[in-house]
Amino acid sequence: IRKAIQNLFFKIIYESDTHNGIAELLEILGSIINGFALPVKEEHQVMLEKSLIPLHKVRTLNSFHQQLAYCMAQYAEKDPRLAPMIIHGTLRLWPATNTPKEVLFLNEVEEILELTQPPEFVKIQDRLFRRISKCIMSPHFQVAERVLFLWNNDYIVKLINSNRQVLFPIVVGALYKNSKHHWNGTVHGLTYNVLKLLMEADPTLFDECSAKHRDAGNQDPADDEERKKKWDKLATVFTEKTGKPAPGMPKPTGTAG
Repeated sequence: IRKAIQNLFFKIIYESDTHNGIAELLEILGSIINGFALPVKEEHQVMLEKSLIPLHKVRTLNSFHQQLAYCMAQYAEKDPRLAPMIIHGTLRLWPATNTPKEVLFLNEVEEILELTQPPEFVKIQDRLFRRISKCIMSPHFQVAERVLFLWNNDYIVKLINSNRQVLFPIVVGALYKNSKHHWNGTVHGLTYNVLKLLMEADPTLFDECSAKHRDAGNQDPADDEERKKKWDKLATVFTEKTGKPAPGMPKPTGTAG
């Protein structure tokens, strides 16, 4: 049964992304995963990597995501060492331009993090929190709101605080930008709550990260000027070689149209 389901998933992923009954098949598979013996066999890990994780990219994910997330959680609960594979796979397929799907991914990430042990969390923390930082600054309020709710989870907060030397510098800048520029009032309130939590966890480190963020902000005008000089130089080289104005630049004097 498991192999037949796996072959069908391959067809859905690589040939046709529509199929009636994916949710029901995942429910059956969830029961099978629940009965896996420990340690999880290599063939079962291959099924996770090659057929279950890629299902996240299917266009109709919202119709079966609940059952898929359950299968992911079953794997992580059976063997926490598989959590990094699941998180990395999710990040690789992250829907940067599909906000409802992004919220589904954030729900799943929280569920997997609750089952992740500290040694495994260290393996994924940098890449994961760079994505979380981008989600914090998302102009879509549902994405920003959902990711900030991660700080309502005591276990995840504990993981973050245990690795704060790495994680605080990644998220503090995003939180400050949110507090100044985000349009949604609820997101503003959640952002200030998270900033307060970080400050209470380690005031010294928080002040260091804040100072670095301010310094980076002060350097922005200089960076913009340097960038403009480089573009002007490239435009000049382009015009000299082609005799045409660079795209977006005025035509040089005396040059034929």
